Amino acid sequence: MNNLLHFLIKQYHWFLFIIYVIISVIMLVKDNPYQQSVYLTSANSVTATVYEGIASVTGYVHLKDINEDLQERNALLEMEVVKLRNEINEYKIQLPDSNIQPRLQQFNFVVAHVISNSIAQPNNYITINRGSGDGIKPEMGVVDQNGIVGIVDVTGPHSARVISLLNPDMKLSCKLKNSEYFGSMVWDGGSPQYAILEELPKHMKFSVGDTIVTSGYSSVFPEGVIVGTVVGRARNLTDNFFSLKVKLTTNFSQLSTVRIITNDMREELKALDPNNDKEKKDNEK
Repeated sequence: MNNLLHFLIKQYHWFLFIIYVIISVIMLVKDNPYQQSVYLTSANSVTATVYEGIASVTGYVHLKDINEDLQERNALLEMEVVKLRNEINEYKIQLPDSNIQPRLQQFNFVVAHVISNSIAQPNNYITINRGSGDGIKPEMGVVDQNGIVGIVDVTGPHSARVISLLNPDMKLSCKLKNSEYFGSMVWDGGSPQYAILEELPKHMKFSVGDTIVTSGYSSVFPEGVIVGTVVGRARNLTDNFFSLKVKLTTNFSQLSTVRIITNDMREELKALDPNNDKEKKDNEK
């Protein structure tokens, strides 16, 4: 306390000077309209700058919430796109004068965030923050806003492991967009930006830049989800089949928010799959 009083007494002339300056400014602004206008303009400018800074900080703090809300909305829009695409396909196969029943909304989305991700291992996996408690089950497809990510492998109560498309154990049924020619997409262990579309018939025609999408021949992914674009011919497997090198649309090095695809008809489709019956008989033996 004594030190503070000593400091104030020693520096009293500076405090006195500041008081005189403040009084002078008040008197100047009070009695002169021009100076008053300049002061108000400057004060408003400073205030606006301060408020702008506060707004920027506040906006940054709430950016995560805003981003999650946008992801939820985007997932709903994607769900509607899939639903509309399925309805359009059904219209195409119906006779013009037939009564078309509304198609069941087969696919839904659950938004999740990536906890961990690998892209440089021989077999890559992804961990997400959604699990069995959120309705997530093995063999559910995972996508992001750019394309295919992988398939759920193992689930816990609050998290799940996903087999990445950058894993040779994952094979994805794909086709050229607007074509019925399909093959198996598999990662060859090279660059995380590319994969190989195998088992394509030799007579199939393609062009560099053609879009590759999911075929819809499984209960995991709906038809038409983008996977990548054709870069060129990869290698011949046999005399009757060849492969294409595909540039993946998903940027696996920057995965953040993903969507798990839930198929409401999955169990029904699996029950009708003859391969499942064969597996059950093999297990019984």
